[in-house]
Amino acid sequence: MKPTIVFLVVAVALLPYSVRAAQPNVIVILSDDAGYADFGVTGGGTLVPTPHIDRLAREGIFCRQGYVTASTCTPSRMGLMSGRYQQRFGAECNVPTIPTPGYTKEDLGLDTEQRTLGDAMKAQGYRTMAIGKWHLGELPKYHPNQRGFDEFYGFLGGSRSYWATKQPSHGRAIRRNEKAVDELAEITYLTDNFTDAAIDFIGRYQKQPFFLYLAYNAVHGPFHAKEEDLEQCAKIEPASRWMVSAMTKSMDDNIGRLLAQLDGLGLTENTLIVFLNDNGGTQEATHSNGSLRGFKGTYWEGGIRVPYVVSWPAQLPKGKRFDHPVSSLDLLPTCLAAAGAEVDPAWAVDGVNLLPYFNGEREGAPHETLFWRFWRVAVAREGAWKLLRVAENPLEQKRELLAPLMLINLDDDPAETTNLAAKFPEKTQALLRKLEAWEKPLARPRWYDGSNWKHWQDQQLKNHTMTP
Repeated sequence: MKPTIVFLVVAVALLPYSVRAAQPNVIVILSDDAGYADFGVTGGGTLVPTPHIDRLAREGIFCRQGYVTASTCTPSRMGLMSGRYQQRFGAECNVPTIPTPGYTKEDLGLDTEQRTLGDAMKAQGYRTMAIGKWHLGELPKYHPNQRGFDEFYGFLGGSRSYWATKQPSHGRAIRRNEKAVDELAEITYLTDNFTDAAIDFIGRYQKQPFFLYLAYNAVHGPFHAKEEDLEQCAKIEPASRWMVSAMTKSMDDNIGRLLAQLDGLGLTENTLIVFLNDNGGTQEATHSNGSLRGFKGTYWEGGIRVPYVVSWPAQLPKGKRFDHPVSSLDLLPTCLAAAGAEVDPAWAVDGVNLLPYFNGEREGAPHETLFWRFWRVAVAREGAWKLLRVAENPLEQKRELLAPLMLINLDDDPAETTNLAAKFPEKTQALLRKLEAWEKPLARPRWYDGSNWKHWQDQQLKNHTMTP
């Protein structure tokens, strides 16, 4: 029997009383598969201007080394939503459709013993809503309405058309709470529709604290864009890149609509907004990760480092760059701290409250070490040092190395071109010991990486060699 996780939230004097008495609204905006360099805030913006996302950075903090917990959709979202390394409860792989030995289809979702960000904020008196892509399980027990969200508008699966669909499958149907909507009557273009739902929610609950999880499926495929957006974007090759430019413009315009509503209602100052992406851009020329090596599915920086912006005008510095590594794991304790609470230590979250670091009340790095593991590939990051290990998957009794250990100094080698393991064997072994100690209590993965998982595990070996 699995141990029950106790979730308690207690009030603490993390913030001045006046702030705790007027809890901020909290909005987490998550984009999907976007390239790191496809936004102005990350030094890109050559694809298409992103003035509204850039505004969030001007009015808040840009985390230069912002990370997610996985380089693919489902495990990344499970880490964000739980505040815990998702491997602790077996959510290691993407595309939860085929259970591993010992598990069944009932286990293909975010472990119901894990409390969510929605649970945490609801416990603090917030009205909660999830909008957009869920991808955390399709069975009724995994539905957002059962996971801390009072309201849901979106789809349960991993991708779908941006246009109305006459007879969508279960995971692709747009739902208002648990009921599928009439898409032909209601859906025009999903990025617009999801923003409409967010604006409606904010309008209805503007007089009380609200928590909104707005998970756009933009700019994940299929690559669908409105004609008017395509006309305003330079035609470039490949065609999917042109499509993504228009889709990015649409997402930024819609975030602008959201910000305009907050401005009009006088809510901007006391609204904490986080913008980040779920993983790096794809391998094709569709998205750009700029100078970062790698892409979605890999554990080079291009697969796990993402745009990460935090804005709260009433409490946080404006236009600040934070240079230490931070993680999507940190969202849960940070949002709770903003609400005037903290997670009880019994919950054993892996995230850190970032507010005192952002405000200068604490110095240094929020995390001593960060870890990643996805089937055959595992990573430990400590300071500038990054260790990559490619070994047999966690279901194998012998976790034999499949490639030489790789040690990188990201300060000196941000493009990850040089393996320093032979030059610094003590550092290599020290990080390996920490990685193995972190791994020891992890749960067995509950599902394979989709039906084509053998192909993808071979791709992991191919994609994680030091030779570019």
